[in-house]
Amino acid sequence: MCNCTSESTTTSTSRRSVLAVAAAAAAVTAAVPLLSSSPAAAATSTTASSTGLSVTLLGTNGGPPPLATRYGIASALTVNGKTYVVDCGRGAVTQYLRAGLSMPALSGIFLTHLHADHIVDYYSFPMLSAGVAGVQGFQSPIDVYGPGSAGIASTVAGAPGLLPGTVEMTKLAGQAYAASPTFFMTEHAGIDPATMLNVHDVLPPSGVGASATNSAPAMAPFTVMENDDMKVTAVLVPHGAVFPAYAYRFDTDHGSVVFSGDTAPTPNIITLAAGADVLVHEALYPAGLAVLGLPQALIDHILSVHTDVADLGRIAAEAGVRTLLATHISPGQSTAVSDTTWRSLLRDSARTAGFGGPMMLGTDLLNLPVRRRKTTQS
Repeated sequence: MCNCTSESTTTSTSRRSVLAVAAAAAAVTAAVPLLSSSPAAAATSTTASSTGLSVTLLGTNGGPPPLATRYGIASALTVNGKTYVVDCGRGAVTQYLRAGLSMPALSGIFLTHLHADHIVDYYSFPMLSAGVAGVQGFQSPIDVYGPGSAGIASTVAGAPGLLPGTVEMTKLAGQAYAASPTFFMTEHAGIDPATMLNVHDVLPPSGVGASATNSAPAMAPFTVMENDDMKVTAVLVPHGAVFPAYAYRFDTDHGSVVFSGDTAPTPNIITLAAGADVLVHEALYPAGLAVLGLPQALIDHILSVHTDVADLGRIAAEAGVRTLLATHISPGQSTAVSDTTWRSLLRDSARTAGFGGPMMLGTDLLNLPVRRRKTTQS
């Protein structure tokens, strides 16, 4: 069975003072979009280095319906040769490998919330790669962090009881797919993939909870985990009925990166992202939804739980981030909104808000090396 825990914070004393200073400093980010149409060329360009910090967008599509042109939402953060995956949308495992990332270097997975488009490929990582020999698998247990239970009853007829959080979801996935590892282990050719996971339910700090009108009350960031390479903090973000839903911040000696997850506009993102080098934020273009022929009631709902691309410049400016990278693109179909239009919308958003930093459109397999600005000694 997996090593599963529920927790609001996980801390260590290894590098707290260093990372506290790092979190406050601004940085210069060099962005390297991978424009080659060749997967082999892209993989060579994004291979993780042994030192430093980089972000790779594995998939950038917004919403569950699959597209041929964008993979499901998933990102990877590589620091000092170790890679952490943030959300596991459709094709995350395939894209991880196409990006040239090392499976033995996989060190953790973070889930922002439990919508299908963010978790569908989560258990594929351990089921396909846990304990696999050579460069195709990871040999040491990895940590998984994701939302705890919402504490409400399931409305799915075949799944009565309280909704599972990440810990329980992982146990249930292990049960659902028990046939495969059982057959492999009978033939001495595999292991129970759950033994390679240390799963943690991330819970809001005591006293912070959802209300009937806002699933993300104003709050200070809280610590999720810390190790020798980074410190991870989080805040609640509002995403309709989803609770808890998180944004995560990763502070390292090389720079700081924030992932918004799915969210309506919220001051919590600005608080979490203050002074960050890169803010990876979802982007919605309302006019594009009408092209898809969606019912107006559905369009109204989508607008209420996501962030309009026109708002991103303001968010970046108020947070004082160095670079904003738009992902979870909705609509992701180029027939609805072309990449040229998306880039124009991002420029307009930055110009309107007076944001002077780069506003980049996320594309699948785009890689951004992150470098911290050197401070001048007085």
